[in-house]
Amino acid sequence: MTMPADMYPRDALLTCAQMGMCDRFTIARGTPGVTLMQRAGEGAARHIRRAFRPGRVLVACGPGNNGGDGFVIARDLRAHGWDVGVALIGSRVALKGDAAEAAACWDGPVAVLSPDLLTNADILVDALFGAGLTREIDGEAAAFLAHASGRAASGRLKVAAIDMPSGVHGDTGQILGIACPADLTLTFHCRKPGHLLQPGRAVCGGIRVIDIGVDPAALAAVGPTVRTVGPAIWGDRLAPAGPADHKYTRGHVLVLAGTMPGAARLAARAARRMGAGLVTVCAPDADVASIAGDAPGLIVQDMPYDLEAYVTARKVAAIVVGPGLGRGSGAGRLVHASMLSGVPVVLDADVFSLFAGRTLPEGGPAVLTPHGGEFARMFPQIDVPSEGRVAAVTRAARKCGQTVLLKGPDTTIAAPDGRCAILDGAPPTLATGGTGDVLAGAIAALLGRGLPPFEAACAGAWHHADAARTLGGQALLAEDLADAL
Repeated sequence: MTMPADMYPRDALLTCAQMGMCDRFTIARGTPGVTLMQRAGEGAARHIRRAFRPGRVLVACGPGNNGGDGFVIARDLRAHGWDVGVALIGSRVALKGDAAEAAACWDGPVAVLSPDLLTNADILVDALFGAGLTREIDGEAAAFLAHASGRAASGRLKVAAIDMPSGVHGDTGQILGIACPADLTLTFHCRKPGHLLQPGRAVCGGIRVIDIGVDPAALAAVGPTVRTVGPAIWGDRLAPAGPADHKYTRGHVLVLAGTMPGAARLAARAARRMGAGLVTVCAPDADVASIAGDAPGLIVQDMPYDLEAYVTARKVAAIVVGPGLGRGSGAGRLVHASMLSGVPVVLDADVFSLFAGRTLPEGGPAVLTPHGGEFARMFPQIDVPSEGRVAAVTRAARKCGQTVLLKGPDTTIAAPDGRCAILDGAPPTLATGGTGDVLAGAIAALLGRGLPPFEAACAGAWHHADAARTLGGQALLAEDLADAL
């Protein structure tokens, strides 16, 4: 599934191959490749001049187009009065194409790359390999980056990475042997998934996207399917309450409680804060009274004998099952009944142990919200580190035919039709017990309000992270997070 062309520039994420296709598309339309390189280098140099005080700069160039960008940057910085030196992996005469043409415009000396060159440098421009690297860095380049990392960690070196910190895979965010953390990463046209995915995100520092004049039609021709999670995904589908609305048009969310009722209480609290018109918790008899005391606006009752009939009679619009559910035989039956009800379901927590390595029950639409360990139990044949989060979560969504949200500092969401989105900047304060239950309830409320599963998962994750950022601080309680929605 593709997106409208006018949505691409703001939130699209391009793989390295797709960025190459955009470049080639633009070149075929009449823009020379060296012109794109010139714009990239000059744009990067402009950001470097804004970000850092003038100092002694070492521009480390690689043997490809990333190195060509480096030569343009060096020439621009020198023209603005900066003290610039250039180092190169390999021989200058071995450069080809646009990189060779850019290097020919640098009339200063070019040193052979060596860690010793960093001794007198205040700023390193890392133009060694960029986003397209596919093998581990070794040899002199690894030694150089290791030395640069040490100097940067001690505060003696500022680092600007061109396109991607060398050593970070542009598609997966994996570090290929070594990478020197950057203070600033300057990329072109669109960000890559590796800019958002850990551990690469942690070494990118601030990220700026430079417009290099890629043909406006290029993205539509390439058709990227990966986006940044943001309001553009759900657009105007999430309507505010209108004069004709009532509690059932705003969605009745049913939360199924189990052996740990606190998790269900958090999910219910989040669903109410997220705008559900009505929230009911069905719980074991022994827990009804304690849950009912949590909030006077919450409906609490014991488990219905016939869940499907209950869903129809009470006009339930979405179900949350899994948080604190337990792993007994009765828990499995509740999951089956929830899926057979036909309304959208959020599957979380104990569901992934109950159905570890097995096919989920058939039924209506669902959003699965596992963390890393739960994902590994549910999809043991999919190895996230080796495949990369985007490929792994997309494959899982296609395999189960449902939307899958893999939680983490780089939450990744995929639909079975191939769409994928990555959440940028979820705060680390979310790494505390109960926040996943809050997310499940928030997504259920959005499903109940009519958002499709992929859009509901994206909107829930975005609001969840935004609420955590709003709270700030170092200690976050799941209860406060639910209220902050």
